[in-house]
This record gives sequence, C-alpha cells and structure tokens, in this order.
Amino acid sequence: MQPRITLITLGVDDLERALRFYRDDLGLETPGIVGEEFEEGDGAVAFFELQGGLKLGVWPRRCIANDANLPMGAPSATEFTLAHNVASREEVDSVMEQARSAGATITKPAHETFWGGYAGYFQDPDGHLWEVAWNPVWEIEE
Repeated sequence: MQPRITLITLGVDDLERALRFYRDDLGLETPGIVGEEFEEGDGAVAFFELQGGLKLGVWPRRCIANDANLPMGAPSATEFTLAHNVASREEVDSVMEQARSAGATITKPAHETFWGGYAGYFQDPDGHLWEVAWNPVWEIEE
C-alpha cells in the first residue's frame, strides 16, 4: 500500500444540510451533489476539493453501511478527528468563528496547548470532530 489518501468520506444524516455547511458556510469548493440517478439515491454524494488532490466526501450513513455490508451503528465523535492546520493564532480564531457562525458546535474553544501551539475543536452538524490548530513548528502553505 502506498502512503497516500485520496478521499475522506464522512457519513452524514442529511446530505443537503452537509452540502450547505461545507460549501456555503465554510466555503469549500464542490460541484454539488452528484450520483442522484442511481437506484434509491444510494449514489448521491457531494465531493469537496482540498489541497494536494485530496477530496472530502459527504455520503449518507445508511449508504455507507449498505455499501460496506455493515449494520448501521451509533455515531461517535471520538473515533477520529479531522485537523485543519493554519498559519497563525488569529487564523485559528477566525476559522473557529466561521464554523460557529455556520452552526457548528464549539466543543473546546481555541486555547494555548500543552505542546506550545494554539487550537480548538468544533463539531459539524453531523457530529464530526474538527480540530483547528496553529503549530509553531509547521510551515503552512497558503
């Protein structure tokens, strides 16, 4: 296996709501919902362009369960986090406010971290946990 991830897909309860949150409120680029022509709407998904060719997908939880041949389970926000690293403390505050204004739940306001950075956490409308962080050691490309 190559050390490469090309797509991260989040299971969502309401595809239209997830599309609005990521596209309209957070400003991620997308062609919108695609695949609605497939049987029972199981193909309906939205993809968002990220850096380096990485894509973020939002797909109904029931469709993921069906596609993977797994039963639906209870979602848990602590199974994984997505991290958005930025270039400054001020940018952490700005992104956290943008997420809050978009309807995200702030679970931990931005703060000085034990490792010397500055970070906070929010949950999207489906409960997915995002960390917004500034790490003084990492160079962030604009």
